[in-house]
Formats: sequence, structure tokens, C-alpha cells
Amino acid sequence: MTARHGQPYARSSAVRDVLTLMALPVPLLAGLAGAFAGGGTRRWFGGRGESQRAEAQAAKDAAAAAFYDLDTAQRDLRISIETISAVDNSPEARRALADFASLGQRIDEVSTSYITAVDAHDLDRDGLEGSALSQARTELTKAKDDLVRVRGELDRFGQGLGPLLGKAETQLARLAPAVERARQALLSASNALDAVRESGLKADDLATRLAQLGPELTKLNQGAGQHGVQGTLDRADQVMRDAEAVRAEAARLPERASEIDRRLVSLRTRAQALTTRAGTVGPVLSELRRRFTAPCWQDLQQVPEQAAVSVRQAEEKLKEATRAREEQRWPDATSLLTTVRSLLNSTDEAVSAAGARLDRLNAVAKDPQQEIERTRFAVRDAQRLAMAGRNTPDPRHARPLDQAVERLDRAVAGLEGRHPDYWHFLTETEEVRKTATHVVEQIREQRGAGH
Repeated sequence: MTARHGQPYARSSAVRDVLTLMALPVPLLAGLAGAFAGGGTRRWFGGRGESQRAEAQAAKDAAAAAFYDLDTAQRDLRISIETISAVDNSPEARRALADFASLGQRIDEVSTSYITAVDAHDLDRDGLEGSALSQARTELTKAKDDLVRVRGELDRFGQGLGPLLGKAETQLARLAPAVERARQALLSASNALDAVRESGLKADDLATRLAQLGPELTKLNQGAGQHGVQGTLDRADQVMRDAEAVRAEAARLPERASEIDRRLVSLRTRAQALTTRAGTVGPVLSELRRRFTAPCWQDLQQVPEQAAVSVRQAEEKLKEATRAREEQRWPDATSLLTTVRSLLNSTDEAVSAAGARLDRLNAVAKDPQQEIERTRFAVRDAQRLAMAGRNTPDPRHARPLDQAVERLDRAVAGLEGRHPDYWHFLTETEEVRKTATHVVEQIREQRGAGH
């Protein structure tokens, strides 16, 4: 029990005597009683006065027992409160702390009253009158009753702490295993890093990341008393995740090195093949110029030059990637190889586009009817869907389909003459089919939504 300023009460000599006697074994107490009865330092009087003195002493002993019991219960409950406050900062927990503080004030009040009553009455003094003994018994009995009443309040309060205490104890039970998992994860990461280095591979970036976890391990070792339970749990989880990531990357590093080696070989071979293929674009463009109008090939004029530039850029990046691999700068090597692949993909598409253009123009020049029928079928299919279950089509569907038919008719008409623009014809028919597909999707979405 504490005073208002948080300092322990200075118990009176009488209280210390009571607590000392309560701690003695029963035979020793009996011996002491015999010593008093057999010729101690004070006289004992029989009769009514002695009976009153015995009643007052019994009241004093009962009050001392209640005082000791309340003090013990408060100390035990304070441990529970400290457990909750170390873990839980919820409104319920804060309210419990405030209620415990308020209850502590009431405990201080009844404890002060008890100590005052004990100090006010020296029951061992000779010549005490009956009225003084009666008053002592009354005050000590009241003190005992107040102590017992507050002890009941303390018990009820403690029973209400059950859910909060259970939650706090659960978190505390998680603390040691979580910190140990973090330590083991760091150890595993360190071992994996050592194994990679022994194989001849460098892992400087992983070593840096692992070193950055050192201060976090120090904080874990400082414990929850300094950083709080929840903060320590969160830190332990984060350290474990980061260390596991380092361990996994270290374990994968040999495979990553092999993968980079394979990609270097593959992309180098692909670059050489594209250099050869790019040389075929010139003859393709020559034939396009000879047989078809300018709109059919003008957008392909720059393909040979662009292809050569892109391949040269890819080859330079491959050299940089090779140096990065030799220096074991794995992230740099991976990034450079990604750039090389992008350059080769765009070059491949441009080179392929020239040949594909010639093939499509040859096919439509030989038989445009196949392209026409393919496009008309797409439009008719969309028209049938637009009319399904209706007497008249929805204007939102009919209008774009009518415009698509008109566009197709204009494209077909454009084929007449000595030098038709076949590429314009192909792009128009493709746009018509896109319009038909869009209308079909729109109709299905609307019907699926119940409109």
C-alpha cells in the first residue's frame, strides 16, 4: 500500500509487531504467550478489565490480518495491472488502469485509518480503563470492517480484469518465441551468405542488407521493457521477414547466376540472328516499291536503319551485362538483360512487319474477295445479334453497324482503278471488323445486365 505521493507508508512499531507475530510459527507464539502469563514485565488483571483487554486485542489481531490480506491482494493485483499496461494501450486497458488507481486511493484511506487506530491504542499499557479498551475495540473493529470491504472491491475489480489479463498474457507468451524466431532467421541468413561466398560468388548487396538488421537485433536484445511488448513483437516479425528474404535470395544466388549466363548466350544468339534477318528487309521494301503504291510501304522505309541501330544498341548492352555478370553485380546484369530483350523484341516486330506486309498485300491483290467476305460476315453476324428478339434494332447498335457497311462499300470501291491502295483497303476492313466486334460485346454486356 502506498501513500498519496507513491512512497511506501512508514508502518508504526505496533504494526510491525503485529506483522512480526503473524509470521512466527505457532509453537513460538504459544511460548511467547506463556512467557507473558508466567511473569512478564507487566501485570495482568483478571475479571472484567482483562476480558475487555482480550476483546480489544482480538479486534486488533483481526484488523492486522485484514490489513495484511488486503496488502497482499493489492500487490498481487498490481502485477496483473503492470502486465496489462505493458502490452495493451486500448481504451479498456487505460480505463482499467484508472480504476485501479482510484481503488488504490481508497485502499490508502482505509490503511491510514487502520494505522492511526493501531497507533492510538497501546493495549499492553498498564492501567487502561474499560472505556479506553472499549473505544479501542470499536475503532479497530471498524478499521477491520473497512479493510474487508475494500478487499471485496479489490476482488471484484480483479475478476473483471480476466479478459484483458488473458489477452496480455497471450501476447507475452508470444514474445519469447517471436524474438527467438527472429534470431534464428538472422543466423540462417548469415549461414546462407557464408555458403554462397565459399562457392566463389559475391553477395555484397545481401551482406549490406543483413548488416542493416544489426541495430534491430540490438533493440530486440534490449527487450520489451525498453521498447514495449507490441513494439518488440512487431520488430521481431519484421526482422524475421527481412532475414528470411536475405536467406532466400542467398540460396537462390547460384541459380540466378546460371540463369543470367543462359540469358546472355540466348540473347547474344538472337541478336546475331536479327542482324541477318534485318538484311532481308531491303529486298522486301524493293519489291513493295515496285509492285504497290507509296501508301503501302512508306511507313516501313526506316525499318532497315532502325533495325541496325537497335541491334547495335542491344549488342552494347550485352557487353555491359557481361561485365556486370563478371563483377557479380547481379541487379545490374538483370536490368541490362531486360533492356536487351526489349530492344530485340521491337526490332523483331519491325523486321517481321515488312515481310508480313508484303504477304498480306500479295494475298489481297490476288483475291480481294476473301477479305471482303470475311468482313461482311462479321458485320452480318453483329446485325443478326442486334435483331435477335426485336422487331427493330436498338439505334445504339444499328447506327455504328450501318456506318460500318458504308465504310466497307467505300473500301471496296477504292479497289477499282489501275493502282489501287491495297493497304488502305486492308486497314479499312480491319476497322470495320473491330466495329462489329465492339457492337457484339456491347449487346452481350447489356443483355447480361438485364437491360
